[in-house]
Amino acid sequence: MKKLKSKETLLNVIFSLLLQICNIISTFIIPKIILSYFGSNVNGLVASLTQFLSYISLIEGGITGVITASLYKPLVKKDNKKISSILKTTDSFFKKIGFIFIVYSLILGVLYPLLSDTEFSFLYIFTLTIVLSLNLLIQYMYSLTLRTLLNADKKVYIVSLTQIIIIILNIILVLISVKVYPSIHLLKFISGVLFLLQPIVYNRYVNKYYSIDKDAPIDNKLLNARWNGFAINLAAFIHFSTDITILTVFTNLVTVSIYSVYALVSTGLRTIINSVATGINPTIGQAYAKGDIDELNAKMDLYEYIINSLVFFAFSVAGLLITPFVLIYTQGITDANYNQPLFGYLLLVSEALYLLKFPHLNLAYSANKFKEITKPAFIEAILNIIISIILVSKFGLIGVAIGTIIAMIYRMIFHVWYTKNLIKDWNQWSFYKKVIIFLITSCIGITICLFLGTPKLNFISWGLYAIIYSLIFSILFGLMSFIFFKKEIKYFRSYLFKKNK
Repeated sequence: MKKLKSKETLLNVIFSLLLQICNIISTFIIPKIILSYFGSNVNGLVASLTQFLSYISLIEGGITGVITASLYKPLVKKDNKKISSILKTTDSFFKKIGFIFIVYSLILGVLYPLLSDTEFSFLYIFTLTIVLSLNLLIQYMYSLTLRTLLNADKKVYIVSLTQIIIIILNIILVLISVKVYPSIHLLKFISGVLFLLQPIVYNRYVNKYYSIDKDAPIDNKLLNARWNGFAINLAAFIHFSTDITILTVFTNLVTVSIYSVYALVSTGLRTIINSVATGINPTIGQAYAKGDIDELNAKMDLYEYIINSLVFFAFSVAGLLITPFVLIYTQGITDANYNQPLFGYLLLVSEALYLLKFPHLNLAYSANKFKEITKPAFIEAILNIIISIILVSKFGLIGVAIGTIIAMIYRMIFHVWYTKNLIKDWNQWSFYKKVIIFLITSCIGITICLFLGTPKLNFISWGLYAIIYSLIFSILFGLMSFIFFKKEIKYFRSYLFKKNK
């Protein structure tokens, strides 16, 4: 166990990456099945209903981030009494949300078919809404509390491995179900029920390795603190939901389907990079809890370098390949125009800006500074909504992407600036220096790749170009890192192979 403990950060990153690879495979296979068997309207309906169901997270009020930040110190100090109190409070709160979610799902199932102009019957939409709600209901009632504990205690690999198993089983069972009985309701019911594996695994692990007092008192102060995280939760929610919601209201389900297919790429890249961040976050949080400024400075500098490397590499290659991929992916689907290259570029830019601030945003979370960063979170949310609504009528998909980009730029600038309040002698301009260096390198790489041409509309050609483009960027980023980021590489090697803390 001691040897395993020393490798937890590496294990977290590896298993998180494996999870996101499985997620990406799943998010490409399942929507393709839906499009092929049920059409763009059903795909748009599923995306729209899923988005509206996710609104329940607003009631959560940011409690997950507050809990995670609150658990760092008791975990470091092995204060089982405090840990038990936090978990008891959290479990009670999430179960209340679960009961509210049941009512909300029923209301949504009734109102959505009455208020929307679709070709589907009331019963079809109502029952699909209930089926789609199973995933979130199971998580609120049985999984989220234990998952938060495992993540805060650097046991992300346990959570990731469990989810990997669920995803693999889901893909297999869905492929079987559409061959035997092609029903979108059955397909989504299988996905929802499989989430019961989460609480089974988490409970067994926690009962074995933690001493949790189930009779611990509820800490009402913790519940009050959740409102400090509400704006953060709201801003993140709006980032992920504004576009589909506005497109649902102001356009149609076909446009929602087009958005959701392009979002497969941006979401896939985000989840991969987020998996790396998820593996690193507990290390940053515990370094902050220990109060070691030198260690925190070094780790934050490395964290910035890693995120910049991943974002600029992945999104530069994706920018060159996203539209050809979508056109190949939707071959044979003739009920919508999926050739939207400008939208694809803008969607990737908005997601890249969202990810670049991760080191600074997660540091603020770890420092439990939710109250202090509330105002800019609200401003980002308001900017995103207002600009998107203004532009959607005239520019459609492109309008909502522009609204998101402007909001992301504002929030990124704020968090980079705010870090100087958390780390002594922090130089915010080091972040912008990294961004400029990576941006110039990416522009050089894109120019070279465009000179080589673009792939034909088949997966073999697309795959070959993806490999070629990736090799070009790997060489460019390797040379750039050797010239400009020797310190970060040296610290990474030292941390990975010597310290491993």
